[in-house]
Amino acid sequence: MNFDPIVAFFLLLLLLAAGEVISIWTRARIPMLLVAMLGYLILTWTGVFPENITEQSTIPALATVAIAPLIVHMGTLMSLGVLKKQWRAVMIALGGLAGALILVLTIITLIFDFKTAASGIGPISGGVIALLITTERLTELGLTSMIVIPVMIQAFQSPIGMPLATFFMRKYSKYFLTHKEEFKENYQINLDEENNVTNRPNILQNNIILLTIVIGCGALAMLLGNVTPIHYTLYSLVFGILLVNLKIIPKAVLEKANSFTFLMVALMIIIINTMGGITPSDVISNLPAVLMLLIVGIAGLLIGGFIVSKLVGWHPNKGMPVALTALLGFPADYILCEEVARGETDNEADRKALFDELVSPMVIGGFVTVTVASVFIASIIMGMI
Repeated sequence: MNFDPIVAFFLLLLLLAAGEVISIWTRARIPMLLVAMLGYLILTWTGVFPENITEQSTIPALATVAIAPLIVHMGTLMSLGVLKKQWRAVMIALGGLAGALILVLTIITLIFDFKTAASGIGPISGGVIALLITTERLTELGLTSMIVIPVMIQAFQSPIGMPLATFFMRKYSKYFLTHKEEFKENYQINLDEENNVTNRPNILQNNIILLTIVIGCGALAMLLGNVTPIHYTLYSLVFGILLVNLKIIPKAVLEKANSFTFLMVALMIIIINTMGGITPSDVISNLPAVLMLLIVGIAGLLIGGFIVSKLVGWHPNKGMPVALTALLGFPADYILCEEVARGETDNEADRKALFDELVSPMVIGGFVTVTVASVFIASIIMGMI
């Protein structure tokens, strides 16, 4: 079954729109990406969508270009004052990974074997790079029959992690909104940002100029990532943080340039495509190992996140979603913050303050788990087989 690119894109957009409607209707209890990913899986299994519908839409090429600029945009959401407090998010993210690592390597090894435990811990720690390290090592060892385990964990961890993270974020949101006096600075930050919007020269308020700066930073980040051991996403984040704090570009720059939604849609289409290639027979034959890995791994993330949240003085319902970013990564961590802030508030001031309270630790946590720590964990553990 072949579609014209515009038709394939429209069908995928309908899937995302259905997820958005359900998310709004349920006040973020059911995340949009969860609906879209499961819907994509069902529609491809039943033959309604061809397996290569994302390629037919030609959107993947745009999505690969969009990642770095979108992360620059995420960096512009973080003021230096907010960032100084995010060492706690780093500690919580690492605590969650430590909990998952300990439980998976002990319990899964006892129930199955060390190879099964090792093949699952990389993807549970988060990130496509960790998945690639795991699958390449399994191929080298001739354990190709086990490759489906990390692939399935990578595919299903987000649909499981999103409602879990949303549950804790919604509980924390209720605490945040009923204790506004403790969070006055969030409202003051938003007021200060509004007052500073017009302080930049006119040329730096032009949409095309802003988009050029952001994409240029993304391109530079990619070049630096190719010639240094530091991942390009970290450069992208730093560039966004520096530019917004130097007041060269505004906060939420791609929204100001009227480009954010389209680039996010392109990236979300790539995210739901991760469900592609998973067949019903794959699910059935590897279900016991995958389920145990997910249950034990998520339990470890939550236990580690809870303990470290208490140690650093954060509300556990704020800290545990940060630990769960290992299952999400970008853009899901960002999208969940948007959905929860929209669903739990009834005015713009509360929405902005709640979003700012949620997004910085979630984004920082996601980079610690998915971009950095998962690569080290996968490399070290797979090297032990």
